[in-house]
Order: sequence, then C-alpha cells, then structure tokens
Amino acid sequence: MALTSRCSYRSAPFTRAHDPLGVVNAYRLVKRHHDVRLVLVGIGDGEAERHELLTQLLEAAHEDPDLVVLELPAEAHRQINALQRAATIVLQKSVRSAYDLWPIEAMWKGKPVWAATRAGSRTDHPGRDGLHGPLGPRAPPSASATLLNNPELIARMGAAGREHVRRSFLITRHLVDELALVVHLTR
Repeated sequence: MALTSRCSYRSAPFTRAHDPLGVVNAYRLVKRHHDVRLVLVGIGDGEAERHELLTQLLEAAHEDPDLVVLELPAEAHRQINALQRAATIVLQKSVRSAYDLWPIEAMWKGKPVWAATRAGSRTDHPGRDGLHGPLGPRAPPSASATLLNNPELIARMGAAGREHVRRSFLITRHLVDELALVVHLTR
C-alpha cells in the first residue's frame, strides 16, 4: 500500500499472506484525518482464494471512490513503475511473509516504506537506517499519519531509503564485496 496526500500504492499478490483487507482497514483509519487515496495492485491468477479476496476488495472499492483495486498481469512493469512513482508512502503489510522486492523498488524511487509484518524480518530489512522499519500489525495508520503530517520526514525517509538500497542491494555493492574477498584471499 502506498499512501500519498492524494494517491497511494500497494502491490502484492491478492493473498491472505499479504493482508490486503488489513491494508484497506489501515487506509480507512488514515482517511479519517487525511485526504488520501489507496491503490491496491495485485496479480490475480484465478485461484479460488485470490478470486474471493479480489471480490471482497472490489466490493470495498465500490463504496469508496478513493480506493482503487487493480488486477494487473505479472508483465505490467510500466504500470507498476508509474504507480510506485506516484505514491507518497508505501506500506508492506504481510502476515506470513518477510520482505518482498517491490518495497525495495519503491525505496530506490525515493519513497518512504513502512513494513508491518507479523513474520520475522530478514537482516537486510530497511529498518537498520532508523527511518524505515518493521512496525507492529496495528502501526501502519499511525505511521502513515505521522508521515503525512511531516512532509520533510517523507523526503528524508525517501532519501535514506534510496541510499540504503544503493549501499545494500545494487550490483555495485556486490562487486565491491567480491573485490574485497579477492584482495583478502590474495594476501
């Protein structure tokens, strides 16, 4: 989920493990105090569980013009890129999974990312920079409200997230690690 002052984005499969209904509930809590929009983007594959969740999400979206549910094919990279760039805040809310790739993509685009999981986080989770981080399952509304009330914090978190991705996930970091290993082994 991504919340922006006007637009938000969340991309993950429509499965209970990614808790899209919990994301909708968090959005509704934030919407009480802020003019926000939520865009839920998921990949549907016709599986019964996903179809049931998609039906529930579409019913919720039918009642709220600021809640958009999109089912895109896995190859919709341009659309997902555009949605990530339009988002102000990205939220990963997973019940059973740890950290996915799409929040890292959003961080690279300078978007603040809050991760709310019940599952443990991997050691390369963005929480190490003190700005992004794992939240309890009830924290996304308050974290989003805090950010929406502090635009300078949004910019600071976005910059810190981009730097974290640059240092931790890009191939250049892996090349430096490999070169350091070669230097160490040749001594």
